[in-house]
Amino acid sequence: MGLPSRHRLKRRWDFQSVYQQGIRRSSLNLIIRALPMTENTANLTMDTKIGISISRKVSKKAVVRNRIKRQIRSAFRELLPKISSGWLIVVIVKPSAQECNYEHFLRELEQLFIRAEIIHGH
Repeated sequence: MGLPSRHRLKRRWDFQSVYQQGIRRSSLNLIIRALPMTENTANLTMDTKIGISISRKVSKKAVVRNRIKRQIRSAFRELLPKISSGWLIVVIVKPSAQECNYEHFLRELEQLFIRAEIIHGH
């Protein structure tokens, strides 16, 4: 099951603004770029939106890349109630992520979100 449409980052302009103005946090297998939404960028809703960027450097096989994207989306769905609203987030996958499973992605995303202050840590 995919993410609800209101939580997807779709437009090229949104991706570019996150890359240019957002904060950057990285871990062993993932990098996140995050940008808090302002009144100018938010359309009436302040839902957090996520986009996933995975290149062919991770794997030449689309099956592998799509499996990684599904696992990251699932981890994001689980973390969504903890995340403060009003963020644009791009998750960039490193080539070392090919050996990871769902639990690794969940743990790494949570740690990255805490370091970026998207989730308020313990």
